[in-house]
Amino acid sequence: MIDLRRLLESRLFTAFAALDPDADPVLRPSDRADFQANGALALAKRLGRKPREVAEEVCSHLDLEGICSLVEVSGPGFINLFLDPQFLAAELARAATEGLGVPPEGSPLRVVVDYSHPNVAKEMHVGHLRTTIIGDALCRILTYCGHEVIRENHIGDWGTPFGMLIEHLLDIGESEAAQELSVGDLTSFYRQARISFDADEEFKERSRRRVVLLQSGDEETLRLWRVLVAESVGYFNEVYRKLGVTLTDSDIVGESFYNADLPPLVEELRQKRLLVESDGALCVFPPGFVARDEAPLPLIVQKSDGGFGYAATDLAAIRDRVGRLKADLILYVVGAPQEQHLAMCFAVAKMAGWLDDGVIADHVAFGSVLGADHKMLKTRAGESIKLVSLLDEAILRAQAALAERSSDLGEQERAAVARAIGIGAVKYADLSTERTRDYVFDWDRMLAFEGNTGPYLQYAHARICSIFRRSGAARPAAREARLDTPQERELAVALLGLPEAIRATVRDRSPNRLCAYLFEVATIFTTFYEQCPVLRAESEERREDRLLLCSLTAAVLATGLGLLGIEAPERM
Repeated sequence: MIDLRRLLESRLFTAFAALDPDADPVLRPSDRADFQANGALALAKRLGRKPREVAEEVCSHLDLEGICSLVEVSGPGFINLFLDPQFLAAELARAATEGLGVPPEGSPLRVVVDYSHPNVAKEMHVGHLRTTIIGDALCRILTYCGHEVIRENHIGDWGTPFGMLIEHLLDIGESEAAQELSVGDLTSFYRQARISFDADEEFKERSRRRVVLLQSGDEETLRLWRVLVAESVGYFNEVYRKLGVTLTDSDIVGESFYNADLPPLVEELRQKRLLVESDGALCVFPPGFVARDEAPLPLIVQKSDGGFGYAATDLAAIRDRVGRLKADLILYVVGAPQEQHLAMCFAVAKMAGWLDDGVIADHVAFGSVLGADHKMLKTRAGESIKLVSLLDEAILRAQAALAERSSDLGEQERAAVARAIGIGAVKYADLSTERTRDYVFDWDRMLAFEGNTGPYLQYAHARICSIFRRSGAARPAAREARLDTPQERELAVALLGLPEAIRATVRDRSPNRLCAYLFEVATIFTTFYEQCPVLRAESEERREDRLLLCSLTAAVLATGLGLLGIEAPERM
């Protein structure tokens, strides 16, 4: 599928370069034309010339033959581009024939995506929602663009809490512990262990000894630790299946994976003269990071008691992803509060030579999910909402919303559609929000069948499918459709915008760019459908032309929703 915007930009950059090789055409959609280039205004100011005169000279160098039917200068120096209907028709026919594939940016990259991060023996809660679905969407989109994607679920499966967790497992018995963990009652298991740790000195001492055994590699302790991990991972997988994300057991690379790498990492930093002892701890002081009192801020690599914290593990992960995995790009889908920590880890990794100019590490930060009170979303009791409970409620609410609509769905299909709507609504409400912003979790808004919501887009797709189902018409073969009406033309231009929407999503690491595009396509299609009869078109030829537009719209919506991890039912 052609990247229409990139094609126009490349021609415009060539024309502008005839006057100034650094000029930006500033291409954007326009109400007056299909596209408008506004770069002549800024260029004229730099050249000390009249903007309209500059725009006209740019047009004299502009080669858009066969692409635009008209190029005109308007106002103070805007360049209006009107796409040739035959060009649009040919590109739509090509999309119908060749599919909606989008070429990658330059050479394909090897991309490591770090996301989800649940903790062993703890239940996944609403705080895991954004990292999991944003990370999953980015993985799907990057793969679609031809990049090699390596998913890494950096779970919390190591550290001092495992001493008390293993001792609690022994106290209640392995079979009972496995039963508790397998049904997802991880919170109760963890709390009981914590209560024993805080109230029983003998239990506390046993827990501390167990940590030493775990860290020294005692085989029986490691076996018990593996029981905890395995049961927890089974629970995580149930949540992932319900949420419809692509993480598997093979994607788990927990903190324990890097345990053996930590002493050599410290030694390497020592040899590179980067370590500084501070209050008994071994630290690196990356330039530019200061505390509130303007004192240099340390990244603690090894604590004064000889233990290792998150920083050491995160540094080992960077070194592994660059060294072993040969990553070109590492994306950390982690909440905004971790911005400074990750920035310091990246800085230290560069100082150590693990991150060079050929590898980019990028923090894909995101905001919080808020309740109606604009505070962190919690239960009425003030506790974190379990993610599985949230998803179950989404499905129940979708079932109720679906029941209010006239439908001929059978019981089994209705249940499947309700699941698609409920989970899709939760995902879309999150993904359609600019990721660095907080957003208010609102059931009524996210499950509405009107507005910029998941159900609206799913219904738009299902409605198009119903056109073919009700009429008995087959999906039309590729053809160069006539685009006689403004509505047909606007829809055609919108459909060819998928590559640009995907490109912008990858560039900004922001799925909301793709969401906004899909909503625009659905909105434009609604206008087209209301004003351009399809099945009752004035001729068989026009009917086939409009059915082609319908078919391509359904394909774009289904593809886009699929890249977001959202199902597109054919019946609702």
